[in-house]
Amino acid sequence: MITARPSYSRVKTALQAIKEHPMLELQLVVAGSALLDRYGNALHFIEKDGFTINEKVFMVLEGENKTAMAKTTGLGVMELSNVFYNLQPDAVLTIADRFETIATSIAAAYQNIPLIHLQGGEVTGNIDEKVRHANTKLADIHFVTSEDAKERVIKMGENPEAVYNTGCPSIDIAAEVKDAPFLDFDPIERYGGVGGSFKADQQYLVVMQHPVTTEYHQAKEDVLKTLRVIDALKIPTYWFWPNVDAGADGTSNGIRSYREKHNPQHIRFFKNMEPNDFLKLLVNSACLIGNSSVGIRECSFLGVPVVNIGTRQNRRLRGNNVIDVTYKEAAIKLAIEQQLEQPRNTPSDVYGSGNSGKRIAEILAEAPLSFHKTITY
Repeated sequence: MITARPSYSRVKTALQAIKEHPMLELQLVVAGSALLDRYGNALHFIEKDGFTINEKVFMVLEGENKTAMAKTTGLGVMELSNVFYNLQPDAVLTIADRFETIATSIAAAYQNIPLIHLQGGEVTGNIDEKVRHANTKLADIHFVTSEDAKERVIKMGENPEAVYNTGCPSIDIAAEVKDAPFLDFDPIERYGGVGGSFKADQQYLVVMQHPVTTEYHQAKEDVLKTLRVIDALKIPTYWFWPNVDAGADGTSNGIRSYREKHNPQHIRFFKNMEPNDFLKLLVNSACLIGNSSVGIRECSFLGVPVVNIGTRQNRRLRGNNVIDVTYKEAAIKLAIEQQLEQPRNTPSDVYGSGNSGKRIAEILAEAPLSFHKTITY
């Protein structure tokens, strides 16, 4: 199941390994915001990589608020239940902590289909943590990305024999980029976007800021603070559109209104990039700013400096590449300046070393599948 733009990079190498494994058959379902142009439609990238899509599920309600998220979850359960009934999979693999993910888990679990959950046991600062742990309790096999997460899943009562620390498949892509980090494309020529025009052969920043679902009413003002800081710095910046979450309309509106009023020529706005290209852009950047988990995962492995703003990634395991700040413009500006002045960070393998996808496929080929589990204590 791929249900959102970031989900694809989180599972791409596992999908490749499953597809290539002689004992496994891949059935791929793409749903949710991964199908929507306004949130960086991932469909083109998935098909370009050679995957056959068995089903597409349109299930996102307009609104970008907490009620729309709840209703989208309900619609997802209804639509995905039919998809799983028709496909009759031996197991369903779902990812992380989004509202589309819990719909996937419910649809599979209630039809006695073994559920495999990737990225369980992690902690974050909003509603996603509740959803992540709910998915863990619905799942039968757990592919976690760190020892910290593995320990937490086992403490939640899951069978230790069904919990595997495979690392995160997104690190597999980061490892490929680390071996060949040269930025061999022009981001504007390849992906278009809107805003200022400049070359990536100079120091540049990357911004990826999402709304926090439990603070969705602050989304517009939060992004405006970051925009004012980036505008004042006058450093070329590649800025990416937010995920479809409660508050996304506030974040998007803030970006549009600021761009229309101030027209900053050193900021270029994008919806999406291919996973490898995005990581090449990151590894050659001076700093990532915002609140995306890519700053915690891939950037820690690549040693990219990160300024993490707000509560979205609270308590998440991280490397030494991150400076955490609140939504105060002076604090954001100071942290960016600190990251630009200090040497690059030592890379960390806290989320894996680059072989997660193959390991997941190998385990799936041998692991016993069952939809019934006895909770251990």
